[in-house]
Amino acid sequence: MLNRFKVIIPLLSIVSIAFGSAAKATQEDISVTDTPVTWYGELTQGALLIGQVEPNSQVIYQGERLDISDDGYFVIGFGRDAALNQTLEVVEGSEKTPINLTLSKREYKIDRVEGVPQKTVTPDPEQVKRAKAEAAKVWRARQTDSKRMDFMTPVRKPAEGRISGVYGSQRFYNGEPRRPHYGEDIAAPTGTPVYAPWSGVVTLAEPDLFYSGGTLIIDHGYRVNTTYLHLSKLSVEVGDTIQQGEKIGEVGASGRATGPHLDWRVNWGNERLDPALLPQLYPLANN
Repeated sequence: MLNRFKVIIPLLSIVSIAFGSAAKATQEDISVTDTPVTWYGELTQGALLIGQVEPNSQVIYQGERLDISDDGYFVIGFGRDAALNQTLEVVEGSEKTPINLTLSKREYKIDRVEGVPQKTVTPDPEQVKRAKAEAAKVWRARQTDSKRMDFMTPVRKPAEGRISGVYGSQRFYNGEPRRPHYGEDIAAPTGTPVYAPWSGVVTLAEPDLFYSGGTLIIDHGYRVNTTYLHLSKLSVEVGDTIQQGEKIGEVGASGRATGPHLDWRVNWGNERLDPALLPQLYPLANN
């Protein structure tokens, strides 16, 4: 089965162009065959990486045993500023094999804006209190660990429009750093349909959060979930099982948005990942 994946690796260059800003993957990015693990994805900060080991193996990462499918697949996500040297351990029976991964370091867009009114930069105490309560609700919705494997199919772009914001970028207002941007922004008119990039189960559906306005979170299995912000309309509810390509909402400018756009994000547990790198997983489409 793994050989079949390798046969279609050249298709990645086409997929990357069709999706937008993702870099083309190299043979080294996709598969490392001199270890007990076959890899899919790109070894870089912000990436979702899928590995395959022999069934009944164990994979230990950061002291934690990762979930493995019946076919030996497991998932790791590397955050925006993940350490470049990563180590995991594969256990097969009584044999333990350490695996060392070296991630490429990324450079992110930094903007500095001066003269912004302070009330725009810093919310008032009541707004902060509200935002903290909502953040806790969002955090709980992301703590899913189902055995779904929706991420094994080709991802589709959730909305049509211009890429207006990229993962990892950061702004400084009046010299004060804001949180980095953890999503990909797609500028589009209010009411533009938003579609599920993968199948999954809705774990959060909130029409009016302080920062993100209309917000959805969808679980895709093995800690992988996606988030959709600033929606003008939600088309699904918590608990709904949705299919890839199904309409889940509409683009808007709700919350603290300055104009209509979709901010969509990919997470592995608490790690924030780059949606633009997802096409690197397309070889898994033939599973």
